[in-house]
Amino acid sequence: MLAVNRSLSTMAEAEGWPLLSVEPSRGLVDEKLQILVKNLRPKQQVTLHTVHQSEDKDYWEAFGHYNSDESGTIAVSKDASVGGTYKGVEPMGLMWSLRPVPGSRTGPRLRKKDVLSPMVFHISVYDGHISQGFNQHSVLVTCAIERWYMAPGVRRVDVQEKGVRGTLFIPPGPGPFPGLLDLWGGGGGLVEYRSALLASHGFVSLALEYLSSEESNAATLNVSHFETAYHILQDHPMVRRDRLALFGLSLGSFVSLALAAYSKIIKPRCCVCISGSHIIPEQNSQPNLCEEFSKMSDKVRIRDNQFIWRDIILPIPADPSMKLDVGQIKCPLLLVNGEDDQNCPTVESAEDMALIMDKAGNRHLLQVLTYPGAGHLIEAPYTPHHRASNFVVQGTKTKVLLLWGGQTKPHSDAQEDSWQKILAFLQQHLYLVAPWAKL
Repeated sequence: MLAVNRSLSTMAEAEGWPLLSVEPSRGLVDEKLQILVKNLRPKQQVTLHTVHQSEDKDYWEAFGHYNSDESGTIAVSKDASVGGTYKGVEPMGLMWSLRPVPGSRTGPRLRKKDVLSPMVFHISVYDGHISQGFNQHSVLVTCAIERWYMAPGVRRVDVQEKGVRGTLFIPPGPGPFPGLLDLWGGGGGLVEYRSALLASHGFVSLALEYLSSEESNAATLNVSHFETAYHILQDHPMVRRDRLALFGLSLGSFVSLALAAYSKIIKPRCCVCISGSHIIPEQNSQPNLCEEFSKMSDKVRIRDNQFIWRDIILPIPADPSMKLDVGQIKCPLLLVNGEDDQNCPTVESAEDMALIMDKAGNRHLLQVLTYPGAGHLIEAPYTPHHRASNFVVQGTKTKVLLLWGGQTKPHSDAQEDSWQKILAFLQQHLYLVAPWAKL
């Protein structure tokens, strides 16, 4: 096959056909691409275009306008896009600037459901600088690439025991490996793609379903449920039982903070919390948290038909009983926040948590990453930014368009930078042999 490809490339060069190379053609979603276009005319104007059909049957696209150099070559890693869904030298702009094609339904969100299959993207080169109607133009050259959340050799194992439902992802190799309890937000359901990617980086990760769209399962937000899940993870033969962490996003961050502060069973070596808070509405208990949030509708703002929730727990209360006592946390804690988060006052919450921990004497355990222009949904790098998307409110079955916040370019930069720092943080505290931080 390699000989055939080389033969075709030689023929293309001889005939003057444009050549498109995208490497790796099959890789993880957080791997950078090397995109090279050759055999163009000198100073030729072309458009590089990416299109992807999601599992929800929505089409997503991104494109950049380029001018070839004197040799008829474009290297996306060093040449600037002069227009399109991104501008400037952006090696991954064709990925992170993806957006629904014109005419799509309102509020879709690009999320991988079946991690056992790849996301397929078609990258094409068009003559001239075009911005719409791509299916009406002739393609100069095109190729398909695969982006995976699961690396080769990662194992996916269903978990349904002791009332716990989730999915365990195990890295390839002999193990045992450090383990993570992966907790998503208030949207509920079983979300697997982050755990699959974490396992691809050497961590056993248990994606836990703790909120369900079914009312009969809506009350599983209690400490014993998480402690049982923690034991299942800890007792697995492929897990280092003394090297476990909590990883939360949004509501999952609140749960992670609560477990780290109060649980007598869960003793994580470290915690990662993205876009979360420590505020407890109405001094209510954790199992009723989602219901209490939904009741506070008088503080919800609506702008351009988009719901803004960040004011629900503002101002930050002075009453300690309205907050988790993060002063009791005894492990390293990494907070990742966006300054333009319109769903939760994460920056204000982080500042208050720092004050609480400073007073308690454990401020040295806290590391905060704050990103200007980033919104609430800080996910894996090179995945598209969602400023707003459809959301079903737990307990009410009401569908709304939630404003998450963020601007595409700074949000994408935040995703790339924070992911590398999250992996380094987990590596430091779960893999490297180091003494426990002392209070």
